Amino acid sequence: MRDGLRRRLDALFARLRRIERRELSSLRRWLEQTSNLVRLSALLLVPLLVGAVIYVSDTTPLLSFLLYPPLASGTYTLFADPGGTYSSPVKFVAGLTLGALCGWFALELAARFLYHVPPDQLSIHAGSATLAIFFTAIVTWGFDMEEPAAFSTALLVLATDASKPAYVVTVAFSSTVVALAFVVWRNEFYEERARYLYRATSADDHVLVPMLGETAQVTAVFAARLAAAHEAGKVVLLHLVDRADVDAAEAALADEGEPLERDGGPTARRSAAEEQVAAGAVAELEAHRDRIETTVGVPCEVVVATDGADSAGAVLDVAAAANCDLVVTPYQQQRGGLSPFVADLFRSEFDVVAFRSVTGETRWRRVLVPVRRAGSVAHAMLDYAERLAGGVGTVSVATCIDTERERRRAERVLSDLVETVGARVETRVSRSTIEEFIARNGGHYDLVILGASTDRSAASRFVSPPTFERIEETATDVAIVHQG
Repeated sequence: MRDGLRRRLDALFARLRRIERRELSSLRRWLEQTSNLVRLSALLLVPLLVGAVIYVSDTTPLLSFLLYPPLASGTYTLFADPGGTYSSPVKFVAGLTLGALCGWFALELAARFLYHVPPDQLSIHAGSATLAIFFTAIVTWGFDMEEPAAFSTALLVLATDASKPAYVVTVAFSSTVVALAFVVWRNEFYEERARYLYRATSADDHVLVPMLGETAQVTAVFAARLAAAHEAGKVVLLHLVDRADVDAAEAALADEGEPLERDGGPTARRSAAEEQVAAGAVAELEAHRDRIETTVGVPCEVVVATDGADSAGAVLDVAAAANCDLVVTPYQQQRGGLSPFVADLFRSEFDVVAFRSVTGETRWRRVLVPVRRAGSVAHAMLDYAERLAGGVGTVSVATCIDTERERRRAERVLSDLVETVGARVETRVSRSTIEEFIARNGGHYDLVILGASTDRSAASRFVSPPTFERIEETATDVAIVHQG
């Protein structure tokens, strides 16, 4: 009974772990949307920062509660739009402080020359409020320190019972604390979010290449250039021994009179045939390895494995054994669609790139990356493009829209994407279908990088086939990216 209970508990815990992994994966994909990351940061950090400032300020009896509304408003403006017009920490501090100074100056001026009373006896009047807003607009505009919350500090200084100089100093101090926290968050997390959220920017440096078909050599060079971007990069060249080749070698040995002996295992002739085929494969792989190491300068290893009924399974087993995190395979078609081999790789947990070589070139300096949305796959494609373009190449990130009303949102998506890229990047928004856009512009690039659409449902792919299946006539090299 205890064993049965233990098995049920183990099964329950295993199921809970699977649910936890799925939830964590879903959360990660949600955070990969920059807009979601910004919203979550604003939701968590703004209340904490304002609360911390209020907690510290409670020790100062001279501080007015009227400081907090403009501080909270300005803090949210900073974190909610870190790349926007009002995201400058200098403008934030200077704007709030200048607003408070202008309100104080307007109060003094109105008290002395309009109402002829001491400033500490003057309550809020239309004249002082008008002057406060007017001076704030002039000063912030003149110093290029426009900050919406500055108008709040300008008005609220008129209403506070606290010392006006103390209010101004507290505004400057509190806004400086918030600005410093924002700078740390933006520099150390937001602008480095690719390093924390997108696996491809820190992984995919051990690359396995199944040497299949006529474009295997070019595909291997492509993989080597991806791996060379990281110091720990290496390429593993894999040859799958076809049983038909072994059968042919065995038949040839039989014709030569090779003896047939059994020693509790395979026949001697069969073993000799396998060794002969493997030796030939190793010699061919070593020639490829020497060319790649000379041309690209990245370390290479060679592996020979026996092909079976499941070629993709054999490749994935070798990838796991060789500690590879990316598989780059030549693109293969069958009956107008993906070959079963590539389709099986795309269903795996490994990152996979299917490379379709059209030109035979081995340098890809001008790279086009069409994207649908800002997510992990888009960032992976951009990372690969940056690796290939290097410091002298260019990367173009494009998206297609149906109506002009979608342009602003599309431009924002592209802006969020390219913020994480160090290469020279241009963004393009086109009112056309993706097939038309690539047909018109693909010839100006060395490579087009597309997503494999494996994150879409089968029904969605049936209604709208993946882009790479709709651009068969493109005379440009194409790389199709799948993230496991």
